[in-house]
Amino acid sequence: MIPRKYLILVSIVGFVIALDQASKLFIHTQFALSESFNVIPDFFDFTYIRNKGAAFGILRNSHESFRKIFFLTMPPVAIGIILMMLKSVPDNDKLQITALSLVFGGAIGNYIDRIRFDYVIDFLDFHIGTYVWPAFNVADISIVVGVGLLFLSAFQQSKNEAQAAS
Repeated sequence: MIPRKYLILVSIVGFVIALDQASKLFIHTQFALSESFNVIPDFFDFTYIRNKGAAFGILRNSHESFRKIFFLTMPPVAIGIILMMLKSVPDNDKLQITALSLVFGGAIGNYIDRIRFDYVIDFLDFHIGTYVWPAFNVADISIVVGVGLLFLSAFQQSKNEAQAAS
């Protein structure tokens, strides 16, 4: 029988990839590059961006051969690490399982773009006045929420260990 944590992993990863790829497909087919659609005036737009770098455009100006090697090797490495971490997580630790699954799904969502296009489709564009937050996508949200949940889990674990020690 397959352990429950792997069923949760497959469910969350499948959902994240489906939502991520469907939203990117819509943007890619319905918007011209750099085209924006205002959703909330002076705060939020859908803007079609092609990100050749990492989160927030980091490494976008690095040499193309470095970017290709880096962005095609890092996601499989990260996925391997996540699977190794998940192996040691108890089946009843839903917070860590969910967190690792979200990071896994987001990594695969962006990896699909890298393989298909050699860039990641970003489109969620927040701004306040002249300040513009770098555009991002559903996979990025999944990764950030997953990492946040991992920090929360680690904090809860250290708090529980401190209480048990006293």
